[in-house]
Amino acid sequence: MTSAAVEILGLGLGILGWVGVILACGLPMWQVSAFIDVNIVVAQTIWEGLWMNCVVQSTGQMQCKVYDSILALPPEVQAGRALTVIVALLGLVALMVTVVGAQCTNCIRPGKMKSRIVIAGGAIYILCGVLVLIPLCWFANIVISDFYDPTVPSSQKREMGAALYIGWAATALLLFGGCLICCCSCSQRDETSFPVKYSAPRRPTSNDEYDKKNYV
Repeated sequence: MTSAAVEILGLGLGILGWVGVILACGLPMWQVSAFIDVNIVVAQTIWEGLWMNCVVQSTGQMQCKVYDSILALPPEVQAGRALTVIVALLGLVALMVTVVGAQCTNCIRPGKMKSRIVIAGGAIYILCGVLVLIPLCWFANIVISDFYDPTVPSSQKREMGAALYIGWAATALLLFGGCLICCCSCSQRDETSFPVKYSAPRRPTSNDEYDKKNYV
């Protein structure tokens, strides 16, 4: 597979990861009700996300409410909001930077500067993956700790929701896509670091003069 194809593959994975982060940010299923002990059979399910919480009835009816106060939210929710929004914006920047320096575009002339721009785009994708991993692991740690804490009532215990798994998948895509972009750009720069120039040998003619074709 050529470096251009690997670069396009990495860009595609980065875009999918960026879309996955936006999807996980908007979904309210970061924490869901845990059906244990006396809560094995319930008439409703509670979803808690970064922006709202929802109550899903057994009949399929769902009611969602946006959080009233930002400052009253737990620190993990505030951090999750800030980091996911930052990652969404950085993902857009990484997309534009990578497209500008990609081998399949002519925005910049081929050379070291073009490779450096692509490497910068891949590095931003990797940074996005690291940043979005922080709130995901923070939420997962809190959910697991509260689940096994005997002092927490069963009605308040939660389980990890689908948004966390979508976020982890998006993180893997961002990291892998960014690494592919950086690796193929570095290999391309190494190949073009030492250009080899060839010159046609000058052969004397029968009149002891060099043929004019050698100077063309």
